[in-house]
Amino acid sequence: MENKKIAEILSPVGSEEMLFAAVRSGADAVYLGAKEFNARRNAANFSDEQLKGAIEYCHIRGVKVYLTLNIILSDDELLDAFSLAQRAYNYGVDAIIAADVGLISLLKEHLPELPVHASTQMTVHTASAIPFLKDLGIKRVVLSRELSEKSIKEITDAAHKENIEVEVFVHGALCMSVSGQCLLSSMLGGRSGNRGLCAGPCRLPFAATGGNGYDLSLKDLSLIKHINKLTEIGVDSFKIEGRMKRPEYVAAATAVIREAITGETRDLPLEKMLNGVFSRSGFTDGYFTGNLGADMFGIRTKDDVRSANDVLPKIHELYRNERQSIGVTAQIKIKNGAPICLTMSDGTNTATAEADAPATAINRSITRDDAEKYLSKLGGTPFYLEKLDADIDDGLATSAATLNNLRRSCIETLSQLRSKAPAIKISLPTKTEPSEPTNKKPTLFCRLDSPGQIPKNCQELTGISLPLNHCLKEIALPENTPLWAELPRWIANDSALEKQLAALKAKGFTGVVCSNIAQLESAANSGLKVMANFSLNVYNSYTASCLAKMGCGALTLSPELLLGGAKRINAPAKKGIIAYGRLPLMVTVNCPIKTGMTCKECGRNQSLVDRKGISFPVRCQEGYSELLNSRPIYLADRLDELNGLDFITLYFTDETADEVALTIDNYKIGAVPSGEYTRGLYYRTVE
Repeated sequence: MENKKIAEILSPVGSEEMLFAAVRSGADAVYLGAKEFNARRNAANFSDEQLKGAIEYCHIRGVKVYLTLNIILSDDELLDAFSLAQRAYNYGVDAIIAADVGLISLLKEHLPELPVHASTQMTVHTASAIPFLKDLGIKRVVLSRELSEKSIKEITDAAHKENIEVEVFVHGALCMSVSGQCLLSSMLGGRSGNRGLCAGPCRLPFAATGGNGYDLSLKDLSLIKHINKLTEIGVDSFKIEGRMKRPEYVAAATAVIREAITGETRDLPLEKMLNGVFSRSGFTDGYFTGNLGADMFGIRTKDDVRSANDVLPKIHELYRNERQSIGVTAQIKIKNGAPICLTMSDGTNTATAEADAPATAINRSITRDDAEKYLSKLGGTPFYLEKLDADIDDGLATSAATLNNLRRSCIETLSQLRSKAPAIKISLPTKTEPSEPTNKKPTLFCRLDSPGQIPKNCQELTGISLPLNHCLKEIALPENTPLWAELPRWIANDSALEKQLAALKAKGFTGVVCSNIAQLESAANSGLKVMANFSLNVYNSYTASCLAKMGCGALTLSPELLLGGAKRINAPAKKGIIAYGRLPLMVTVNCPIKTGMTCKECGRNQSLVDRKGISFPVRCQEGYSELLNSRPIYLADRLDELNGLDFITLYFTDETADEVALTIDNYKIGAVPSGEYTRGLYYRTVE
């Protein structure tokens, strides 16, 4: 019978105490952030000196370290982020977890020996993303958390064929939005989840009709009871979320998963303690099992907090002492007239120490058992004596102090060898110069939600896009206006995409708007023009250039860019922004409206209402939902400030055809706004 590979246990580390908790509780690897450029910038994180020490500490104990550089980066930040990755590699870091395509392309070119893992922020949820990741040089992909057992298996099989490892979250917090697709925190408070400073507004009251009042707050994920299934699938790494939580949480989660994988047991009710240390009215496996709906939602109650207080002291015992997990073999030679020689090896590294020649025994000779007694005293270290070979002449004696000193010397040398970082050579990247300012006026592009919104005054538009499901039906195409198909932001099954693209070309469509990296290769090979949607998070010139090389002739830039920054993006592709519309703030696979009603009861016009009474529309797509902003972006009265962009997109969702036509006219003449509106994030800095 084939032996299944045992997956890595990957634990979160947000501070030095959490590092000790994770490693001593059984982590095979940890992921942590430096002081900048990571998706948990509110954690304590690690200075350069602390990072170096953390890597040494982990490597001595056989634990890998992955550095998170998993935010989108501006042109001004990219080289600094690259420099941080370079320093981390000099310290011996085992991999970088990244989300920014520009940074990943820089690392591939200039630090090709440094493994890069694709962050869950890249929204990988189908097997079709694997070719894109392979081209980027990705060694491991962290899957979206919203996947079923079947989807995880499909992606894992495809990834392994390309020698890409797969990492899956098995315990910890669930965001309501798909990772990498949330703008709620940045739009409401200027603190971006994509930039590492999410304020967690989804945990505040947002009420659906008939819901629980906290209808954007999911229970924490737990797939611990499915560990065996994930092992059978071939998942390479089991990831725990929680860099902002307590060390006790990390210790309990790590120990529980190790127990589930290996059968190692402790004299503690670990799973019960894990449930006590942190939960939001329990846990959910709804995405994995396909049981979506109201049962997946929950908040942190007073009872949850009280239960944590009861178990914290007991959990602390899990990591109070060093975990002895590194087996060593030893060979001791005590020969007449020769120096005493001890050699220790961990299987890769070897250390040798010598002492003065032994004395002649007066009362009793030293035996193998005597030597083993002192050489196995490895408490307080990560090592344990696995095997001892002894070559000892009769009639000789040596002191316990001598054997202890030999043992300490070898262990110290082994520790130094295990923590030594490799020497590297790199080529340094150069900074991309910003695009020169121009007075070129942008053209108008319209994104519509349905064919019924197609206005009569669309002839002057450079294009209209409609969601794919409408484009595949028989619809009346507007004359003399290029029509584009907008591909979904979440695809349950993309196996038919190539046939769908061929059908679009046959029907006379001009191009497709790609909303996920999985769609880029098929789109580029379809013969249609390709535009990158805002959901691809184009935040810098390196990412823009990379997508342009992959076939994107037009790029809708990240709505989190300042307007000046957007105009400075430099790439061989047309660039534009969303200049009007209710911006989608979340992509949700579990619809928040389901907390209060079924899909049959729903209808089209549903909203969530926040604690201030502000209404946020929810729009259902095929297989996912989007939470829209309460107010539309409006920039028609600032048209001159948009000069230098190639195009602007008017993003229509719930408007009528007449309202679409009026808005188009307003953007032609630069009309002042009426009613409630927002300028988006184009004039306020996002943290």
